[in-house]
Amino acid sequence: MTLTARMLRWLATGLAAFLVLTGIAAVGTALLVFGSLDDLPSVPEPLQRIIETPPTELYASNGERILQIGGHDYVPLDQVSNHFTQAILATEDHRFWEHHGIDKLRTLQALWITLFEGRVQGASTITQQLAKNLFFSFEQTYDRKFKELLVSLQIESQFTKQEILEAYVNQIYFGPRAQGVSAAARLFFGKSAAQLNLAEASMLAGLPKSPVRYNPLRYFERAKFRQKIVLARMVSAGFVSAEHAAAVASEPLTFRRQGAGGPLGDYFVDWVLKQLEERYGAQVVYHGGLKITTTMDLHLQQIAQESVEFGLADLEKVLQNGPVQNVEGKYEGPQAALVSVQVNSGAVKAMVGGRNYAQSEFNRAVENNRLPGSGFKPFLYYTAFKQAGLTPASVVIDQPVTVPVAGAADWRPLNFRREHRGPVILKKAFSESINSVAAQLVIQTGPAAVIETARRCGITSPLAPVFSVALGTSGVSPLEMASSFSTFASGGVRYAPFGIWRVEDAYGQVLEEHIVSGSQALEQRLVYQVVDMMKAVVDEGTGEIIRRLGFDKPAAGKTGTTNGYKDAWFTGFTPSLCTSVWVGYDRQAGLKDAKGGGVTGGRAAAPIWTAFMTKATEGEPPKPFLQPAGIRMQSVDPATGRPVYFNTPSAVRVALALEEKIETD
Repeated sequence: MTLTARMLRWLATGLAAFLVLTGIAAVGTALLVFGSLDDLPSVPEPLQRIIETPPTELYASNGERILQIGGHDYVPLDQVSNHFTQAILATEDHRFWEHHGIDKLRTLQALWITLFEGRVQGASTITQQLAKNLFFSFEQTYDRKFKELLVSLQIESQFTKQEILEAYVNQIYFGPRAQGVSAAARLFFGKSAAQLNLAEASMLAGLPKSPVRYNPLRYFERAKFRQKIVLARMVSAGFVSAEHAAAVASEPLTFRRQGAGGPLGDYFVDWVLKQLEERYGAQVVYHGGLKITTTMDLHLQQIAQESVEFGLADLEKVLQNGPVQNVEGKYEGPQAALVSVQVNSGAVKAMVGGRNYAQSEFNRAVENNRLPGSGFKPFLYYTAFKQAGLTPASVVIDQPVTVPVAGAADWRPLNFRREHRGPVILKKAFSESINSVAAQLVIQTGPAAVIETARRCGITSPLAPVFSVALGTSGVSPLEMASSFSTFASGGVRYAPFGIWRVEDAYGQVLEEHIVSGSQALEQRLVYQVVDMMKAVVDEGTGEIIRRLGFDKPAAGKTGTTNGYKDAWFTGFTPSLCTSVWVGYDRQAGLKDAKGGGVTGGRAAAPIWTAFMTKATEGEPPKPFLQPAGIRMQSVDPATGRPVYFNTPSAVRVALALEEKIETD
């Protein structure tokens, strides 16, 4: 038996004897102590090995590693700023130098709050938090907590306080790319742990409570509030005076702003990590040695980031004022988001959530629901074909429309050019995005039916059951748009979007594996009729800039522009890849050019889409959209919808079902 084991048994025997003298009920506690001794993990020596958990690794779809979480940059305690050690002690365990692994007073206080005030209160000391690293299971059971307590006693008896504190500051989790104080100091402030001043140290010491919620790069006001709490605790612990703390709280902070600080695809990585945290918990994700194979295509991701960067730079050249002033008085440029999804699987191949992750971690591709405008019309037209029996050759009068709304002002949708052309077939109305025609269609179908179609395609965001929903007046995300348009690209088969192919634990056991499975959500022939109209948007309609910019492969899509030009969209696809692009200001200012004119989805978003898709499909042979059985192509007059059997420049080719008849008189 080792010296440590003998010492621990001596401590347990003494503890048991003392408890027996206090009452018969303590016998159970003594038996629990003895029963747990043989089942305890061994404490490694030197102590720094206690934080050597296997790294969690993320891989691209081709097996190339894109991120490793773990593998600590260990720094000796004498190379850590004294400001930080005082801040973390005041915040996490202000009686650290006095207790022997268990803070009895804090434990009793936490027990009282938990039992009698109904709030769960933690009481773990720094030593106990270190002890957690020896247990791969992170379940919060009483048995595990008791064993953790015993290991804490063993650590305290075996190592000095300085060794324990050194190991702790090197294992603190500050965020996905900031494990330990050294990595955190570099990530947030671009300096070593020894160089942290009190303002920086108190800011970092507030992060472990919730690294995401208090991330100063993303939620600065929250982080400042938390920093003030840390400083107040330092005052209570006697580390600083109240006057000094107040002065420090008002000091400006300069954060590291290098754009190349993270891996390729930062927004995609954050999206995946958030899902993993929800499934397995942060402890397992960041300390459990998981191996995650994602759907990211490194080549497409690189192209996506470059397309957004260069596209926004070109756009700013034509904008009226370039960046706009926000409510804090700072100037912000337009933002963009891009999501590209594999049509026949739902795999997300590339994701860009903004122009610069280092400046803003907010993922506009997933978290930023903006109005899609006319980009929502494919769901409306499919519904009109299915519910009202209309076809791409059906004629509707383009005219002013007024829709009474109970308890509110009448709805009077306006066309983009503020003019009306009279009779027009639906295919032409769609490719030219005529709003008055869309309004008449939603009156026939009802908004609920349009919403049902959107849901079947994959839109999950809340949609208001009002007539204007057909013109995109409820917010959606680029991820939803790319995914739902993929349902049209796949002939009506719905594939749920996903970013994770496979997850394995540290021992190679498969925890989850994605099996591609689609379901027929829409009728194939009706889908093809909508897709044929979406092709016209690219070839001759509001998205024809795509052809002018040189993209010549078969493609279909829809532009979207909202009132005041606050949102500009283009979502489009080839038979294999569907991509959605959104452009706008975070503060929802209008996109206006130097002459004061509005910048549409065709001008702002479509060029970014084109740049990405041109390179993404480079080297691929042109692949047409497959025409299903039961569909015929017919040339018709764009105003009457009647068949045209001779060479007429204005004739429009429409996709019709074999049984669909059109007037010939």
